[in-house]
Amino acid sequence: MDKAQTWDLIHRERAAVADQLAGLAPSDWSNASMCGAWTVQQTAGHILAGAERTPAGFVVSLASHGFRFDTMMDREARAETLSPTEIIERLRARTGTTNRPPAPVMTMLGEVVVHGDDIRRPLGLAGDTKPEAIAACLEMYSRANFPVGTKKRIAGLHLVASDLDWSHGSGPEVRGPGMSLLAAITGRVPAVTDLDGDGVPTLTDRMPTAR
Repeated sequence: MDKAQTWDLIHRERAAVADQLAGLAPSDWSNASMCGAWTVQQTAGHILAGAERTPAGFVVSLASHGFRFDTMMDREARAETLSPTEIIERLRARTGTTNRPPAPVMTMLGEVVVHGDDIRRPLGLAGDTKPEAIAACLEMYSRANFPVGTKKRIAGLHLVASDLDWSHGSGPEVRGPGMSLLAAITGRVPAVTDLDGDGVPTLTDRMPTAR
């Protein structure tokens, strides 16, 4: 997948998230998302922050947080004070832009796909993420430890997406829908219930206790 194709998928996902956010009831915004202790509103604000990020802005913010990436992400999300309407409007304005932090374009796809699911799943909303976007994110996260420790979490396991032409690794099998598999390997505990296979207990033991 080249950069142009990746950006097309990113923009599609941002638009889809914005549309779903626009349909939420006021009470939904304070609902817990599937991303740590963040609410739906904080997670949506985090998606927007990533979409608006520039290399210079990223470095300045990271330095101001003592170069502690996780601390920066958490503090920025919790400090978010934008209204739902502003989050939606500004996210829609990012469905054609290609700015990003100093990271590969694929990480931006991972951000919106995973965090979009973080919002939808607890609210019982369906997603229509393209299969190729899910497969690309599975491939990216399965080969990386930063920032969510996926490579270590899935070591020695054979992952199989039951609805995609994608698999990874060897060992006891963990099988399930691609989106649920992606959520689980990136540390989302509730998604494990969608998975089957002899490797599920091992994956469960490796899940972060905070989620």
